[in-house]
Amino acid sequence: QMQLVESGGGSVQAGGSLRLSCAASGDTYSRSHLCMGWLRQAPGKEREGVATIYNVRGNTYYVDSVKGRFTISQDNTNNTLYLQMNSLEPEDTAMYYCAAGVGSWCPRPIDKYNYYGQGTQVTVSS
Repeated sequence: QMQLVESGGGSVQAGGSLRLSCAASGDTYSRSHLCMGWLRQAPGKEREGVATIYNVRGNTYYVDSVKGRFTISQDNTNNTLYLQMNSLEPEDTAMYYCAAGVGSWCPRPIDKYNYYGQGTQVTVSS
């Protein structure tokens, strides 16, 4: 089992920055190859994958709309996943979720993760 708890969301103006954190706990996290990801869902839109990182090799993936602005990283000493978001745009407004998928399949479809967090809200005003 694994538990994921996100934090760091908030309201910012366009051009600002936020750093999201996802604290992971449970036996699965410490024993497995994992694909860790950030997903988001804007009002009235489908959930989409934003970024992923494979915990063993550190390979990263970003959706085109955030490339050059967002950075996904991990700190295995404190079991935390991060998403640094710079140059935020109103279109980035969404609920952001942390997700974990067991195995090396990374990136993967958003419905193929094994564990999901409850989400943290990000609101960007123009």
